[in-house]
Amino acid sequence: MKKHLLLDLFLTFFKIGAFTFGGGYAMIALIENECVTKKKWLTHDEFMDITVIAESTPGPVAINTATFVGYKKKGPLGSLAATFGVVLPSFVIIFLISLFLKNFLEITWVANAFKGIRVAVAYLIFAAGFKMWKKMKKTPLSITVFILAALAMVAVDFFALRFSTVYMILLAALTALIAYGVSVMREKEAKK
Repeated sequence: MKKHLLLDLFLTFFKIGAFTFGGGYAMIALIENECVTKKKWLTHDEFMDITVIAESTPGPVAINTATFVGYKKKGPLGSLAATFGVVLPSFVIIFLISLFLKNFLEITWVANAFKGIRVAVAYLIFAAGFKMWKKMKKTPLSITVFILAALAMVAVDFFALRFSTVYMILLAALTALIAYGVSVMREKEAKK
């Protein structure tokens, strides 16, 4: 059974890595579909927590997520199987492209395929965000943070400012900590 689950982890994340273009954010919807909906390896709340942690820690979100899911299911060997599975397709594809890179981008159908892939990637990222928004607990704080983050992203993009998303994540975490501290203080006051 252990070997079967390790192989299942590898093959599941290999499929995700092989058929998702656009990086980690585009993979989130597929990872959720495979790990939460189909395989039931995680609950939706666990997946949301993993996504936040994977985004907050160094490294690509898809690799961090694969590593965590693998570890949760089968410890260190599971994390190796899942991580290797998600990374291997990209490595092989990039290696093959690098052998022929000079000529690869000049092929008309390849250039046109990449234009179509960009649209699909944008959709996958939007779909993952929309799905998370639908399942998120809607509190005044979460709605406020969402609106402020969206406005900040639009403003940064519109004015072509350089602003790291890391700062946005840290500001959102700080806001949540302050809101938590205020709610704890209110509870203590109410008990008096």
